[in-house]
Amino acid sequence: MLPTCMFINFPTHFTPNSCRKVTGTLFGNRRGHVSFAIQDNSTSSEPSLLIEFAISTSTLVKDMSSGLVRIALECEKMPRGSRQLRLLQEPKWAMYCNGRKCGHALSRVCTDSDRHVLHTVRNVSVGAGVIPVVGDGRKGGESEGELMYMRANFERVVGNCNSEAFYMMNLDGNGGPELSIFLIRT
Repeated sequence: MLPTCMFINFPTHFTPNSCRKVTGTLFGNRRGHVSFAIQDNSTSSEPSLLIEFAISTSTLVKDMSSGLVRIALECEKMPRGSRQLRLLQEPKWAMYCNGRKCGHALSRVCTDSDRHVLHTVRNVSVGAGVIPVVGDGRKGGESEGELMYMRANFERVVGNCNSEAFYMMNLDGNGGPELSIFLIRT
């Protein structure tokens, strides 16, 4: 994919089944990588998608504070004759943020730590904040400190079996989405 991927356009005419509202949570330690979890509703425990982005939480926060953020995740199609995975089951993605290649994002299994974060913010429908995190009690542990999160409603748009998009919905209904995440198989 070319760095101009931030200009990807999805069709504006959708069938009623191709669009639905889901809950998205972005979370991570300030210096750690951001995880993106999609849940069918805000109180469900297991995410239907959990991806660790190739950028740090502080970088994403900085990018979002300066305006619109477009994240494109691209994976390759399997060779002809191979069994194709569902798009949300792809394990590895090339990641682009606002047209810049950032590295590789990885799908991962939900851990107890992830479940704890999602359980902690389950009553937050929309918002952002910080959760204090204490690991196993050892000083300087990787899990100590603050975990930042942002939770919002996303419109999930299924283009076809090789493309989906998640558009963060603004509460006031004005303007376009501040954050869009595209999953594309090429």
